[in-house]
Amino acid sequence: MANGTTYKTCGCRDAATGKQLGKKCPKLRRSGGGGERWSSTHGKWAYQLELPPHGDGRRRTPLRRHGFASLEDAEAELGHARGLLALDEDPHTRRKICELMLSVLKDTKALPSIEEVRRKVRTHQDLDRTVTVAEWMAEFLKRKRRIDPTTRRSYEAHIRLYFVPYLGDIRLDQLRVSDVSGMFDAIEEFNDVIATARASDDPVQRATVKYRRSVGPATMHRIRATLRHALNVAIKQDRLIDFNPAAVVELPDAKPPKALVWTDERVTEWNADFQRQLAAERERRDNRSFNTVGLYISTPRPSSVMVWTPAQTSAFLGQASAHRLYALYRLIALRGLRRGEAVGLRWKDVDLNAGTAGVHWQITQLSWQPIQGKPKTEASDRTIALDEETVQVLRAHRKRQAAEQLAAGKAWADSGFVFTDELGRPLHPQHVSDQFHLIASRAGLPPVRLHDLRHGAASLMLAAGVELKVVQETLGHVSSTFTRDTYTSVYPEVARAAAESTAALLATSAPPPSVPPRGPDGQRNSRRPERGQRTGSHVRLSVVPDL
Repeated sequence: MANGTTYKTCGCRDAATGKQLGKKCPKLRRSGGGGERWSSTHGKWAYQLELPPHGDGRRRTPLRRHGFASLEDAEAELGHARGLLALDEDPHTRRKICELMLSVLKDTKALPSIEEVRRKVRTHQDLDRTVTVAEWMAEFLKRKRRIDPTTRRSYEAHIRLYFVPYLGDIRLDQLRVSDVSGMFDAIEEFNDVIATARASDDPVQRATVKYRRSVGPATMHRIRATLRHALNVAIKQDRLIDFNPAAVVELPDAKPPKALVWTDERVTEWNADFQRQLAAERERRDNRSFNTVGLYISTPRPSSVMVWTPAQTSAFLGQASAHRLYALYRLIALRGLRRGEAVGLRWKDVDLNAGTAGVHWQITQLSWQPIQGKPKTEASDRTIALDEETVQVLRAHRKRQAAEQLAAGKAWADSGFVFTDELGRPLHPQHVSDQFHLIASRAGLPPVRLHDLRHGAASLMLAAGVELKVVQETLGHVSSTFTRDTYTSVYPEVARAAAESTAALLATSAPPPSVPPRGPDGQRNSRRPERGQRTGSHVRLSVVPDL
């Protein structure tokens, strides 16, 4: 244990020399009562502590601190300083702790936390290093070299919009659960700001949130997942912290929206709302032309995930049959391809003779920039079967593409993709979505997202009696549980058929006789059948009487 003492000192000066008397002032002590005592009214308490020598053996100036109002206060800080120096017996580590103490005292006028220094010593951290959340997030992002562009963009957005503004100035080792929870409270408050600004009649106020969207529960869970991952890296790789506050923050449940089918009642209600908004927009624009498809998409629907009935899907495909991308929409509607998978399909992976298509590539959208890459998971890299009609549609599509190549001549880009523009270049994913909404609106159908055709494909397959495992593999999911819970909707006609089939089980079974059945001679048989004995074509089951 380092040597240390407590004493009293004051600011009195010598009358002759003008020098401070310090602890030599005679007023600091009073005699009597069996020995010398410190004065209770004059001076302040102080302490002195011997410090470890320099690395070259030179003696270090003792640590002297004064200005304490009571002896207890001086002894408490002296004990704190002793405790810091006692954290490790290694001379080099003790010198580092000493230097940290002096540095922190100079900057903050207080000693560093014993627990904080103990954690750094135990995890072999650089005692001189202090990292803020913003600094660590920049380092974390720099280390993530093997992530796909969309994941990187998500990390960057979370860091820029949330972690740096709300947590950036906090030291990483001092980040607490309350800090992370406060960040999510602030996000919810800003959701209210966005809603208020968008509802305002002032265009300037609306412009302040033009590019900001409200953050829903699912997005909050993704934000927390990013923060939790970044802090786990700080724990495992650099040992900067030993506790992850993001792991214990509670958030509202992020339940995915329930997929609903466009029943006649829902279509009627939505169409009435759409017509009202259409009339109001025409009146506002004085019957000048405007983007009706945009209004068609934005009119609220019962759920953010809506599924067409088989008849509605058939109507869409009928409307799309004359479109040059008809084969693409048919693949999504019947085989459940993701948009990027359909856009990224290549001719070399399609075998029309065998009736198969290999999903080994995708084109996704990063901001506005199309990005080519592999499917999102190993399960997504798959081969799907094609029905005969789809095979014929693809053959016709290839003939049309050959004609476009002939017309383009030298301008044709031989990209190898199944679906291209008129010059053979890969399609932009957003163009596929825009054309989809245009076709659906012209068909007079209620709106769905292009991705909702994938939901509909799963429901169509299950309604047709396809096994769940086959549906899972066709959609490219890792587990059938995810397929069942996320991508299946019960069509009304399928639900009614199931109800009728269940009721038919009772309709085909006669109720148990209330009188004994007749015997072979036509007489009533008064003998009751034994338990489980057959009576005609039925089995009478014994009923346990009420106790």
